[in-house]
Amino acid sequence: MSDSSAAWHELLTAFADFDSLFLEGDRAVRGEAAVAEGYRWLAGLLGQSLDMTLFADPVAPRFADLTTPYRADRRLGGDNTDCYYSYAVIDPRRTYQVSGMPHDSDMYSLTVYNEPEPGGWPNRTVGLLYDQDMPRDADGRFSCVLGPARPAGYDGPFIELTEDAHGILTRDYHRDPTAGMRVDWDVEVLDHAGLPATVDNSDGSVAASLRAALRGAQATLAIAPLVLAERKPAELADGQALSHNTLAPPYRTGDATYGYSMQDAVYCLGAFALDPDEALVITLTHPQCRFWNLTLWNQFMSAVETEYGRSGINCGSAVPNSDGSMTIVVARELLEHPNALSTKDHPEGLMAFRWFFARDVPEQPVTQVVPLAQAPRDVS
Repeated sequence: MSDSSAAWHELLTAFADFDSLFLEGDRAVRGEAAVAEGYRWLAGLLGQSLDMTLFADPVAPRFADLTTPYRADRRLGGDNTDCYYSYAVIDPRRTYQVSGMPHDSDMYSLTVYNEPEPGGWPNRTVGLLYDQDMPRDADGRFSCVLGPARPAGYDGPFIELTEDAHGILTRDYHRDPTAGMRVDWDVEVLDHAGLPATVDNSDGSVAASLRAALRGAQATLAIAPLVLAERKPAELADGQALSHNTLAPPYRTGDATYGYSMQDAVYCLGAFALDPDEALVITLTHPQCRFWNLTLWNQFMSAVETEYGRSGINCGSAVPNSDGSMTIVVARELLEHPNALSTKDHPEGLMAFRWFFARDVPEQPVTQVVPLAQAPRDVS
């Protein structure tokens, strides 16, 4: 048996057993709908893992979608209803130019991450450039260069590639992704540094890519599915009850990373657990920032669904109260409030806030569960 054949069977055998993570044990999900979502998620995870390894080509790179507002098979790793994420693998010995046309993007960036082991999640940000760091030319396009050393005579935006630099992740945020065009990203090699200008398609290379795909999937499965406590309060060792329908204090990510978290971001996560006759009212005041949004997730960190009713909200679609605060109303059906979100009849799930370039860390959002009939219908 060839090495690539062995690696292929290792990959498929592992995926055949991955459903045990959400079918049994401490991380088992509840209900037939959650189990069905688990299988959709596993199928998407397999495709995404292969895009990032087997089909990735650092010699002739192309950006592949990881998350989009619309593709049901690309909703992994912390889904976002307002953003397009794409990924390209690079070779840190070569020099690349990344360019693009912003079109209708509200904020875009590219981040270079490391790879501590083949297929492993990054633990360090190699470099980061935002839209304001990349001036646009007369045609409206932006560009930057990535490489082991700045090219002679080039004084534009640049990221120095370290020996463990491995991939470029682009982010493209939209206040209304249904009405605008996404960033048109392109990447090309400027200098191969004397290395072969064709990709290695040998048996050993394919086997290594398949094993890297498995390792990447295992890293994702170490986090998801996320565990949701039972709605009925349970006692912890210190006597405190597990809370539901709350959001944790927001926090800045800083320079360190695990996975593909974003520098200059503030995150806030929480969980919802609602009966059909209940609504969750979230009240908060947003700091000055370039962009913020809230997405409702299932336990697999995927948006509960985007086509049939709103499950995410952002700084462009939200309507503030007269005092500048924000009220968001979450229920299993879409209510009349301007800032209403629907869980799409999911009885439980997760909530994820993001703020970018926030001047201050927001205060912890205030939450209250109210009877559906008493849920606010308008801003105050």
